[in-house]
Amino acid sequence: MNNRDKGIGYFILGLYSLMVSWYYNHSIVLLIIHYIFWPIYLLYELLTGHLSHDMWKNIPMSYFK
Repeated sequence: MNNRDKGIGYFILGLYSLMVSWYYNHSIVLLIIHYIFWPIYLLYELLTGHLSHDMWKNIPMSYFK
């Protein structure tokens, strides 16, 4: 059961990185590349500041408005 919880979290973070990628790029090719390397891409977005100033909340909310 403990491994299942880690798998769900890994999947949710992967989907979150796809939302961020589509929000900034709007490219299918980049979306596929970012899905393959999503941990690196998500770390890159965090370090460059694209998710600062509440953008980490605003990006997912933009899909549900």
